[in-house]
Amino acid sequence: MRIAAWVELVSLSTLLINMLTVHVDAITSTCGPVHGCAYLIVVILTLNLRMQPMRTRLLALIPGIGGVLVLRRIS
Repeated sequence: MRIAAWVELVSLSTLLINMLTVHVDAITSTCGPVHGCAYLIVVILTLNLRMQPMRTRLLALIPGIGGVLVLRRIS
């Protein structure tokens, strides 16, 4: 979960920086699917944490930073 949360954050940051600067299509086509997969992994793993309150599990739905916020709350 920790790896997926940080991959999600870094890939989203890379996509945003790319969009605001040079907009290289190769970066977009590479980081887009990586970000999407990492986001889905974080959401699925977080929703399976049955012992955590629903508020904590819903934090995972925030793109980019949600996984890191969940990690802060569960540790």
